[in-house]
Amino acid sequence: MKEEERIETEDRELFEHFRIEVDPGQKPLRIDKFLVNRLENASRSKIQSAADADNILVNDNAVKSNYKVKPKDSISIVMAYPPREIELISEDIPVNIVYEDDQFVIVNKESGMVVHPSYGHYNGTLVNAMMHHLKDLPLFNSGEMRPGLVHRIDKNTTGLLVIAKTELALNRLAKQFFEKTSERKYTAIVWGTFEEKEGTITGHIGRNIKNRKIMQVFPDGDQGKHAVTHYKVLEELGYVTVVECQLETGRTHQIRAHFQHIGHPLFNDPEYGGNQILKGTTFTKYKQFVLNCFSILPRQALHAKTLGVKHPESGEFMRFNSEIPNDMTEVMERWRRYLSGRESNQ
Repeated sequence: MKEEERIETEDRELFEHFRIEVDPGQKPLRIDKFLVNRLENASRSKIQSAADADNILVNDNAVKSNYKVKPKDSISIVMAYPPREIELISEDIPVNIVYEDDQFVIVNKESGMVVHPSYGHYNGTLVNAMMHHLKDLPLFNSGEMRPGLVHRIDKNTTGLLVIAKTELALNRLAKQFFEKTSERKYTAIVWGTFEEKEGTITGHIGRNIKNRKIMQVFPDGDQGKHAVTHYKVLEELGYVTVVECQLETGRTHQIRAHFQHIGHPLFNDPEYGGNQILKGTTFTKYKQFVLNCFSILPRQALHAKTLGVKHPESGEFMRFNSEIPNDMTEVMERWRRYLSGRESNQ
């Protein structure tokens, strides 16, 4: 084996991409046996599930698990995340399920819920809730760190997530996110107005040099990972704007970091400066109005509104939409009334 490279994938997508160049002296060997000896924490059954989902490519062609590896083969494999590092606790936590069949679940996550356990958040997460809801399924007793998860959204972001119920569905959904054939649209309230009603934000995203808990944009591309966000203005509300964001990539905090980078932080986003009064007048009455809006919406104004995926079994494209949550709609209505009152006084 000449080269084995673990490719870093999108932070928000919970899978790994490996690329292996087979040594010229390699003897013929089933690819599932070959890979189980090369990939850390990869069982033969997981490799076989990846092959069943056409997630193993040899020289750019999908192969099954009985394929015999040959010298100089170029192998690419998309795998689900490694086994769990901590004990997962099943918890009976209410979850808003908007769709469910025998292959996957679509959940509308509320604000304040962490998606999966991590340091400092070992319980009360969406995964803990799904461990209870799907406790009889093999995937949720398999020892996975994040069973069924293909992607995630931030703790205080609301909206739609897909959770796989079988190993095959997990692999097929992961492939869609990796190949960027899934559809993800967000609604956000951001500070300021836009000259162009539609646009695209590009810029590599990586950990902030001074604060590792947040991300920053590196426009020259020397650091971070390639990231693309498309946006469209939905409504102008004076000093703030409602936008639709469509993700082409899925980096950590991508929308939040990208809009800060172009001078339009998300409304009341504490990590990216949106919790300051960035636009408007100096009048005390206006200041109080914005602070009241902050109290109504005590989080970044971001909602994962639309999620589209191909059904893992039938291949049918399915699109799911969710209502914008009450805290965002109330703030939008208050800005409408403020704007109307300001115009009537002119």
